[in-house]
Amino acid sequence: MIDYSEGSGKLYHIQVAPGEVGRYVILPGDPKRCEKIARHFDDAKLIADNREFTTYTGTLDGVKVSVTSTGIGGPSAAIAMEELKRCGADTFIRVGTCGGMALDVKGGDLVIATGAIRAEGTSREYAPIEFPAVADFDVVCALTQAAQKLGRHYHTGVVQCKDSFYGQHEPEAKPVGYDLLNKWNAWLKLGTLASEMESAALFIVASALHVRVGTVLLAIANQERAKAGLDNEQVHDTEGAIDTAIEAIRILIARDDA
Repeated sequence: MIDYSEGSGKLYHIQVAPGEVGRYVILPGDPKRCEKIARHFDDAKLIADNREFTTYTGTLDGVKVSVTSTGIGGPSAAIAMEELKRCGADTFIRVGTCGGMALDVKGGDLVIATGAIRAEGTSREYAPIEFPAVADFDVVCALTQAAQKLGRHYHTGVVQCKDSFYGQHEPEAKPVGYDLLNKWNAWLKLGTLASEMESAALFIVASALHVRVGTVLLAIANQERAKAGLDNEQVHDTEGAIDTAIEAIRILIARDDA
């Protein structure tokens, strides 16, 4: 492969060098969330800020950990995981937001994804469509244990991942709306918890790279509850999802050390 960093020793997109990140990395989408997450670390330092990729590294319980933003969608999330793995990371937790689909998922709830519907394009360049996008079992267990310890209201199950935000929210306006609406109704009948944009790609890339990954999401609101005439509070504070990811990493550190 061509060295696009021209001998700098840093990975081209994230601008991070091997050894500058820990094996445990939190992956928010929004670069602005990185500083907020890094405040939970000890001795956090800004490592790189390039394009949509912002990276801080610090420690938790004496172990090096990092946070790197991925931007929106599967392509940039896949790039981040590929390059972070080459820098030494092997355990990832996506912290993000989602829109509820199942009627019992309310704004402010956490969704811990056990698997993801591959209604996006990135994962198809890593695995045949028949291969499932599933989270690492140990990471899921750590996230559920963390949510229970912190008293967070959470759901576990399958999320849907797409490439078009407005395809979800305005499907009838799209030339392929007939397909979007029919599939959305299928996902609902199958009990899908929520919709987001990165987990399917991350789960598949993690399988290809043989690394661990999990996802914890804040449900901002639920369009299906609104359609059903149910209360539909909007919540935008991601601190609960962040706290859960931090506690899950602490759990994983202790288990891995043991």
